[in-house]
This record gives sequence, C-alpha cells and structure tokens, in this order.
Amino acid sequence: MAPSLLHFKTAAAVAMASAKAAENDNVSRVQLPDKTRNSRVLVLGGTGRVGGSTATALSKLCPDLRIVVGGRNREKGAAMVATLGKNSEFAEVNINNKDSLEAALSDVDLVVHAAGPFQQSQKCTVLEAAIETQTAYLDVCDDTNYAFRAKSFKDRAVDANISAITTGGIYPGVSNVMAAELVHAARSESKTEPDRLRFSYYTAGSGGAGPTILATSFLLLGEEVVAYNKGQKIKLKPFTGMLNVDFGKGIGKRDVYLLNLPEVRSAHEVLEVPTVSARFGTAPFFWNWGMEAMTNLLPAEFLRDRSKVQQLVEWFDPLVRAVDGIAGERVSMRVDLECTNGRSTLALFSHRRLSVAVGNATAAFAVAILEGSTQPGVWFPEEPEGIAVEAREELLKRAAEGAIAFVMNKPPWMVETDPKELGLGIYV
Repeated sequence: MAPSLLHFKTAAAVAMASAKAAENDNVSRVQLPDKTRNSRVLVLGGTGRVGGSTATALSKLCPDLRIVVGGRNREKGAAMVATLGKNSEFAEVNINNKDSLEAALSDVDLVVHAAGPFQQSQKCTVLEAAIETQTAYLDVCDDTNYAFRAKSFKDRAVDANISAITTGGIYPGVSNVMAAELVHAARSESKTEPDRLRFSYYTAGSGGAGPTILATSFLLLGEEVVAYNKGQKIKLKPFTGMLNVDFGKGIGKRDVYLLNLPEVRSAHEVLEVPTVSARFGTAPFFWNWGMEAMTNLLPAEFLRDRSKVQQLVEWFDPLVRAVDGIAGERVSMRVDLECTNGRSTLALFSHRRLSVAVGNATAAFAVAILEGSTQPGVWFPEEPEGIAVEAREELLKRAAEGAIAFVMNKPPWMVETDPKELGLGIYV
C-alpha cells in the first residue's frame, strides 16, 4: 500500500538531541523518516489530562519532534512546557474560532485534537481548519455522530492531500485496531468469516481523567445505544444489558453495560461483522449503580444538554476525585470475536494507569501518521487506508508500552472464562 504524501511545512532543520537522554528511561525511541523527524505537532487540549498525556508520550517516543501545546490557559500551558522541555512551546488557541485555529495550524505538520468532550458538537471545526491549511489530523473522538460527521470530509481531505484519522485514541482507537487484527487473522489464517464482535471496557473511577471523562460518560447516558444483531441495526437503552466479563490478571471479573460508542458502527461497516456491541463498566461498583439510576431517573433531553451536564460534572467532580484516590485508574479492553466455524479469539489490553495509556495510544497513532502509514482522506483506525495492515503490529506495540497485560488472537480460556450473559433479551 502506497504511503500517504503528507503536506509538511517544517524546514528540515536538525534539532539538538535532548540533554535528558535518559539512561534509565526504557521507552523505545522511534526514528522518524528524515522529512518528518523534526515535525511540529500541535496538541489541542494539551493542558488537559488526555492532551497532556499525549504530548508527554510523544516527546518521549520521538524526542526530535517539536511539540506545540495548544490551549486557553497560559499558566497551565507554561507548566506543561516546563515539563516537556526545550522542544516544546505553548500556543493560545480557541478551537471554536476559525481564525484562531487556522493561525495555530499555519506552521504545524500534524494537529492532534484532544479537546473534548466531542458529544453534542455540531461542527468539525478543527478538521475543517486542518483541511484548509493542509495539515495532517488526528482526533480522540469517542462520539458516533461526530466521528461520522468527520468521515463526511473524506473527499475534501483527499483533494487537499492530507491524512486524517478520527477516533484515534485508546477506546475507540487501539481497540478498533485490535478488532481489525482479530478479523484479519480469522479470514487469512483460518479461512473463516467473523460472526460476532464484542468490545468490553473497564476503567477504575474516572481513570484519572477528571471532568472530561465524567462529562463524556453523562452525555452518553442520553444517547440510545446502537448495536447490530445478525446484520440488523437495533437500538437499546443505555447502561443496560449487563455482562460480567473476565479481564484477566490484574483486573478480574467486572460488570459492563451497553453504551453508544462509534467503534460499533465503524467495525460493523468496515470489518463487515454482522453482530457488534460495546459495553463499559467502572469501579467502585456503586458508580455503575449511579449510572443506571441516572439513566432511569433523568430525562434523556437533560442528559443531552451540555450545559446541564456540565453542572452535574461540577457537583460530582470533587467526589469523583476523592474516590479516584482510592480506586486508582486501571484500565482494560477486551475484544471478543466469534466466527461462523465456531472459532473464538480475543484481544486483551490492561494498564495500571489510563492517564498514561491514553497518551501512549494517541501518540502511537500520531507517529504512524508521521511515518506515512495513512493515505489522504479521513479514516477510522480499522481501515487499512488509515493504519496500513503492515503497520498495525508496531502501533499496538507502542500503545501497549508499560501494559500489565497485552494479548492478541488467543482463545478465551487463556484469559480465564467466557463472559456470562446475565439477562439481555437480545444477545449482542
């Protein structure tokens, strides 16, 4: 597959090697191609948990990269730059202002959009600005409507000769690539067709991600769940259909519930799997009860209102942070594939800290784009034009840096037991 021709505006000046070349730092360095080695990468939301973690992971993975931390708070920006070192700078950016965005993008080679939440956003302003300025693009979107709205810009991105990936974080993102690898192995090695794909996610507390993840979770409770059963789209109530899923060593068995997540539709359409669903659970257990209660007691219109959800976040945030200190921030993703010949395989990814894992995952996508893995257009991670098939293994390896468990294409018994259905009428 031909690599993408990215529009790089950075002069190929040779950057000074970091004085902090950590003898004790065992992070695997990436040697980018000459034309992209000293690229400027703008991380929008770079003063937040997800963006800050991404900037940190990128600076460790590719020390020659010049990181631009984009945000509104100069004080937080200065603190982040001080942490990253001399190959970084802060840029004040308002993502809702076209002129501000295009000015920030005018001299960068890749923009990473980590300024969520993406729920209820009506425009893809960052992607549009990236196309206008011919800047490669990556986002960590976790909203179905936003993701498919971004996909509608594919032809414009092709005309501008820019590469863009949407939903390129940890989940969705790395989980999509895990699913794609399972399906690819089933078809190529076992000559069988996929029948059912199930995404299961667990995060302790808020995963150390704070208000943004909290807002995302509440907003998702206001959306009907879209799943697919034997090729038919079905709509279900959010935070129902509980399954008890075994995430293996370090995580154990956890209850997970249906949520409306974009990888369900993208995997169904791209990977052509007839039955697909996604579930999420958290800890302590009473958070799951609270989410169920909110779904049952609050009108969906309330939970779809960003201003009202923001009020809820402000009320709950102090309590969530207090509980996070006890619960920790372990994260696990399990992707199960069942095939028409009875073959069952899984992929499993677990990490002690979501705030680190999400940065590693997003940085892995950013590096893949800079390496030329992505063709012009707007792509989901599981599309080979987004992450080339031959580049998937390396992306997963980089994303799994520091993981306590990473398993690909193994039978379920190697984790422990199959998930047990606990009472959903439609089995998806």
